[in-house]
Amino acid sequence: MSAAGVSGGGTGRDEEDRPVLEAHGIVKRFGHVEALRGADFAVHRGEVVALIGDNGAGKSTLIKVLSGAQPQDEGEILIDGRPERFGSPVDARRAGLETVYQDLAVADDLSVAANLYLGREIKRRGLPGLLGLLDKHAMRRGAAEALEQLGVQVPRVTTPIAMLSGGQRQSVAVARAVVWATSVVILDEPTAALGVVQTQRVLEVIDRARDADMSVVLVSHNMPQVLEIADRVEVMRLGRRTARFRAAEATTDDLVAAMTGALVTEPEDSNLR
Repeated sequence: MSAAGVSGGGTGRDEEDRPVLEAHGIVKRFGHVEALRGADFAVHRGEVVALIGDNGAGKSTLIKVLSGAQPQDEGEILIDGRPERFGSPVDARRAGLETVYQDLAVADDLSVAANLYLGREIKRRGLPGLLGLLDKHAMRRGAAEALEQLGVQVPRVTTPIAMLSGGQRQSVAVARAVVWATSVVILDEPTAALGVVQTQRVLEVIDRARDADMSVVLVSHNMPQVLEIADRVEVMRLGRRTARFRAAEATTDDLVAAMTGALVTEPEDSNLR
């Protein structure tokens, strides 16, 4: 397992302060329905950006475009300033983006370690590896180190996912994304079905990911949680971004007003950081 995904520190920016992920003028149509109507988005290195909006605002569609699940009809995606077009989630992963959806996509019958390495298994050296035998010891060691760095607590890395609590399962899914991503981790409602204690554990993993200089996109309906964990908030309405806030300077009322159209803070030349 690469240590690059969980090591490092600070919130260093390049000389141009360029976003690690940008979307400009994204349009997505489904027949006669235009789900995205010129949507914009940006997240910088070492930053947690919350993406919010009412049902039907286009959040899920934008996330699917950014994660490669659905190609855009118009518009541009940039990774570290380089234009990218994703034909599949595999393309997005190759560009350094990892996404955790609400259904987690974890394998209940596999262990914690096996889930962290799912699709990226380490094979044994020599002939055993050529025969397809896996190096389970190396994967268990790597999983234990990664979870320790991210503060994820599980009974053992050999424990089946099905035996974990909801918060532990979600933390493992988030940790897997953080470990393998090199640019951005996208989290779709990661705490929607969790209790207070379990939610706090997931938020702590997100906070550690930011400390490790990872960029995190958080899709959420929980306004107090958004203001607690995010550095910035981008608001979508009717298929486009209509407002941006620094979380430290915003209130729940501000976010609700932007979601309902009562407040717009997105001029054409806006450059909020």
